[in-house]
Amino acid sequence: MNILIADQDQKFLSDIQRSWSVADSELLCCREERDLLTLVKKASLDLAFIEVPFLMQENMDMVSFLKEHHPGIEIFVLCDDRNWQGAASAITRGANSFLKKPISISQLESTAQKIQAQLHNKSNNQLMESQVLDSLLGNTPEMRKILKTVYKIAPTNSTVLITGESGSGKEFLANVVHRYSKRASEPFVAVNCGAIPENLVESELFGSKKGAYTGSTGDKKGLFESANGGTLFLDEVGELSPATQVKLLRFLQSHEIRRVGETDPRYLDVRIIAATNRNLQDRMVNGFFREDLYYRLNTFHLQLPPLRERKAALPNLIKYFILKNKDSQGKEIVDVEPAALYALTKYPYPGNIRELENILEHAIVLSENGIIRLEDLPENVQQEAKEKTMAICHNPGAKDDVTGSAASTDVMDSKDFVEPCVIEFSKPAPAVGAPIAPTPVATPVDEDILSLEEMERRHILHALSLCKNNKTEVCKKLGISRATLWRKLKELKIEMEGED
Repeated sequence: MNILIADQDQKFLSDIQRSWSVADSELLCCREERDLLTLVKKASLDLAFIEVPFLMQENMDMVSFLKEHHPGIEIFVLCDDRNWQGAASAITRGANSFLKKPISISQLESTAQKIQAQLHNKSNNQLMESQVLDSLLGNTPEMRKILKTVYKIAPTNSTVLITGESGSGKEFLANVVHRYSKRASEPFVAVNCGAIPENLVESELFGSKKGAYTGSTGDKKGLFESANGGTLFLDEVGELSPATQVKLLRFLQSHEIRRVGETDPRYLDVRIIAATNRNLQDRMVNGFFREDLYYRLNTFHLQLPPLRERKAALPNLIKYFILKNKDSQGKEIVDVEPAALYALTKYPYPGNIRELENILEHAIVLSENGIIRLEDLPENVQQEAKEKTMAICHNPGAKDDVTGSAASTDVMDSKDFVEPCVIEFSKPAPAVGAPIAPTPVATPVDEDILSLEEMERRHILHALSLCKNNKTEVCKKLGISRATLWRKLKELKIEMEGED
């Protein structure tokens, strides 16, 4: 942790440097006001103790300057009875608090240790989040590369452009960048640029002055100001009008905006993350998007692949959305039947993650007794599974489009769906409930298409035969609980001889 102490008292600074005892911290001391600006531009800072006389440098507010150049920095103002009002004013501009002099070194160390503990906890939380993200976004080489980039660029103030199909998780990824930045405690404001009427875009983004247009009955703060200190996510940025593009470009160059109807600029500390499902380069060629704005936004470019190209994430995403909908729908899901889970893994998701969430909400609402069955899914999802099932019936050795191997016979245990952790899966992407080659059960010669229920029945009979009716071994091979096995035996009217 890097700590700045700016104070005019040389003896005070010398005493601090001599006796400072906070582990894993580095002190940067400044006695001369003229040296402060140069110091804070070069150093990386986490915490600052600043005496009131240092708060204004070259007609510039140092609290705002520090907040801009060191997002997430904690600022404490040192004051006495003569200048405490200056400290109170600094708090309104973003300082944490003030410490009244004379102050002991132990008081400064105690404050530093509290901030250090907060940073440590934040780091641990981010480590746990990163494990969840790896599972939710998909453990593929392409997604690992994207996440590696996210972790590197998040602490900076650089603009980011995220591209990808509609519903592929662009806003989610932008939120990840924000949460891993030093701005995490500040606002994350998301706006869909294509959803705002063209005549209102500028006032919505930049604000407006009373009387600036018909119906403007008071001063209005725009979304840029609402995001001050934090991050503004501009979704569908390619839909902005040429006039608004100019204003956005001006902000990226100077960090200043003007409300509609005003002439005086307002300085803001806002990080911009933009996203689009359009090809901005094509729009530049056609004159719909400014080339200079594109290069300003494109400091870092994250191309998010569609869900169909990262199906390894499906089991964890399914589990995540089931847990997410638990409270809102008032239903607790304890199991997803193999046929339903198989259908969910085979569906191509043209609407990406957003469509998956809607499908699961549909299924949860229709579910009974805490179990999602195939018939609870939308018709188009059921149909996709039936078509793939028939194809594999005709060609039992066909490759699975999730794992790339022959169709799997594994099924997921119902207990996986009630554990609080969303990343504890025994396999990254099992092709659940996939059919296998018919077992030696008598079948009419002309019966070449089996129902999912019949295929499941034959699969369980085949497992029982191989395991010699040992129920414990059957559950282990199928990856299900004993309760699920007993329920399946009852539903499929399978009689068993003998006990374990």
